Amino acid sequence: MTDPLLHHGDDELAPGLVDLAVNVRTGTPPPWLREVLRAALDGVAAYPDARPARAAVAAAHGRDPAEVLLTAGAAEAFVLAARALAPRRAVVVHPSFTEPEAALRAAGHPVERLLLDPPAYRLDPTAVPADADLVVLGNPTNPTSVLHPHRDVAALARTGRVLLVDEAFADTVPGEPASLAGRTDLPGLLVVRSLTKTWGLAGLRVGYALAPADLVAAMAAAQPHWPLSTPALAAAVACTTEAARAEADAAARELAGHRAALLAALPPGVAVVGEPASSFVLLRVAGGARVRAALRDRGWAVRRGDTFPGLSPDHLRVAVRDPATSRAFAADLAAILCPEIPGPIPTTTSLPAAVPEEHR
Repeated sequence: MTDPLLHHGDDELAPGLVDLAVNVRTGTPPPWLREVLRAALDGVAAYPDARPARAAVAAAHGRDPAEVLLTAGAAEAFVLAARALAPRRAVVVHPSFTEPEAALRAAGHPVERLLLDPPAYRLDPTAVPADADLVVLGNPTNPTSVLHPHRDVAALARTGRVLLVDEAFADTVPGEPASLAGRTDLPGLLVVRSLTKTWGLAGLRVGYALAPADLVAAMAAAQPHWPLSTPALAAAVACTTEAARAEADAAARELAGHRAALLAALPPGVAVVGEPASSFVLLRVAGGARVRAALRDRGWAVRRGDTFPGLSPDHLRVAVRDPATSRAFAADLAAILCPEIPGPIPTTTSLPAAVPEEHR
């Protein structure tokens, strides 16, 4: 049986299904980025030079280039951290993306799970064991879409501890109010970022880690030479310019409206878990496995939730798409949940699209 920690949204896909299982923004890469990638092909005869990309990422976050490690997506950063560190007590906050725990276990490290309480799934810094020397969490968290206040996450940093924060979806929140990517004052802070979600580069593998220079050097020592291709490095430069970051922020603001439209369309019988802030929402429905199968029969792929520690088969993660797609999905979901009720079903389900003040 496949390890549930290694199950991902793309495992739900099949020809003919509308993809609500993978959280990559639709309509990407944009035309200008496609041109960057095409132009980069002219340089693939030479070995990749990571220096311009490292400098670009460092400038985007106000960091020294020595504090930047370019990686083949966020997933490689988790593997490198697991190889470079020797934690005595590693704690992973769940429900969350499962790759960090899988990487730690593959490297032979025992892992403890701290399960956040439903239905809010909000971080309580005091619940983290004081003697944990490695703490891992996501912000905003996949799959709950919950955005933890930056002060609560920062409170976990301390001397003698590595605090690994997965910020793969940070740029899906307007203004990135909870991001710690620019913080150099917090000891042991390791922030992992990805350019694949917002820019549609999952197949190219582009990510990076931000950390103190000694931790970056330790992770780099566990990394093979030339881990990113020339096109991937070109994408890293292009996507961290001021113009690109402004475009990403505009996309995040549009996303907030699209998310509100999805939530407003959901039928009775669907519970929205937590307070979603990212490019996906976590839903809970009775008979979730049956509902997911019925959605597939109607042409929809959604992400099962039971492979995430702390969730059940009744949890489904749904990517935010344009309002027309969301309304069509909600109509089919309503037909599955309430087959005796014809036509569209009104709902009062809604959440504010804006980021709460506490995250700022």
